[in-house]
Amino acid sequence: MSELPPHDSSAQPDPVDSFEEIIAAETGRDPDLAVIEAGSRTLRTQGGPPGADVPARPADPEADKALREVEAELATRWGETKLEPSVSRIAALMDVLGEPQRSYPSIHITGTNGKTSTARMIEALLGAFELRTGRYTSPHVQSITERISLDGAPMGAERFVETYQDIKPYIEMVDDRQEFRLSFFEVLTGMAYAAFADAPVDVAVVEVGMGGSWDATNVIDADVAVVTPIDLDHTDRLGSTPGEIAGEKAGIVKQDATVILAQQPVDAAQVLLKKAVEVDATVAREGLEFGVVGRQVAVGGQLLTLRGLGGEYEELFLPLHGAYQAHNAAVALAAVEAFFGVGSQRPEPLDIDTVRKAFASVASPGRLEVVRRSPTVVLDAAHNPAGARATADAVSEVFDFSRLIGVVGASGDKNVRGLLEAFEPIFAEVVITQNSSHRAMDADELAAIAVEVFGDERVQVEPRLDDALEAAITLAEEEGEYAGGGVLVTGSVITVGEARLLLGRG
Repeated sequence: MSELPPHDSSAQPDPVDSFEEIIAAETGRDPDLAVIEAGSRTLRTQGGPPGADVPARPADPEADKALREVEAELATRWGETKLEPSVSRIAALMDVLGEPQRSYPSIHITGTNGKTSTARMIEALLGAFELRTGRYTSPHVQSITERISLDGAPMGAERFVETYQDIKPYIEMVDDRQEFRLSFFEVLTGMAYAAFADAPVDVAVVEVGMGGSWDATNVIDADVAVVTPIDLDHTDRLGSTPGEIAGEKAGIVKQDATVILAQQPVDAAQVLLKKAVEVDATVAREGLEFGVVGRQVAVGGQLLTLRGLGGEYEELFLPLHGAYQAHNAAVALAAVEAFFGVGSQRPEPLDIDTVRKAFASVASPGRLEVVRRSPTVVLDAAHNPAGARATADAVSEVFDFSRLIGVVGASGDKNVRGLLEAFEPIFAEVVITQNSSHRAMDADELAAIAVEVFGDERVQVEPRLDDALEAAITLAEEEGEYAGGGVLVTGSVITVGEARLLLGRG
């Protein structure tokens, strides 16, 4: 664990004697986790800001050309949906690069939903305590350079290209020795780990691409492993139940690590806790060792009181919407506390003013992001039923739309029926479209399912995303200038990213 930053005891609230009120306050999440007993040790307390937006294309034509050439080379490799479940290739790359991923401590994040937002919050907290950070997340909203961040900002195009060119000879060396070439995601992972070592960073915040055990990121031995809520997604590769999926995701839990568990379905929690016992990991569970004490909707976000591993943190403003983001914040706070040894080596909490500053700086593009007014247009990257339900709840809580129009473009390998069913109660009408990805579900195919969910009279089809946005905005404007119509663009990170560009962001 890292050393705790200077502590200002005068700024801290008095610790509470009991944590029972947090369990009572945990509504909307599975409460059964509270009765699961772990055989491993549990954490029980004894007593710089990230960039707010995603990068646009480089303004310099030469830099843009160089970046496009790298993107074109990466595109010749296996895409992120084509997998050969093994870490042998990425391990070989790390070996020839001199094991760069072992030159800094790491916080490793897996789960089904909330990983990127949680990673951004962790990054903000670490940066506020004056640590140099590297963050690796996926997929990107608009630019591939978003995936690798240094000191809270996406890597610049020039540095991204330089990093690729630096390790390209080693990539080719590994390609020649392996049955399959390194994949797109494996190359990017190698670039991230090399860039973090070169910076150098004080800590890396790493989000898995898929699963955990055989994910390319899993060549690190993270001191802190974070598991955000697990639900059904990628069932063809990870398993058909939360418990089976948790078995893959538990692979990031290493010997003697600290595990931060968001509230989980019972079968998933049992698997994760069993793995923690096997590797003698320390466990902190949302709703028991940490959690959300209270939250209030505020202008531009929400005001939180969180219970951390070292005590209570009050009046934290988070400029993100939705109860799920409050839970992500609790998980992120516990992860950073664990990294600094709060709750184990040290009982006192983190400096409250620094924590407040960090949370107030958090941005998560494409997650309930308002990109236009009159009518209001909101972007959200929900792409599975669990994410869609969380988004629908947040929209209902935060926005007072008199009529909400959905724009949905989804990937063909997702549970699109479940996604549409989650949005059906809040959409007056839905405009079905598709993004430019080869993975995109055909608009007519998606519309056929939408008609079964919404009825024919509530479904409109516009295969081109620009036409779909125009149609949805026109429908929302039918309510009149002051009537409160709105548009929610959702279904895929790619759909949201392309809509973001079309609407002039980035």
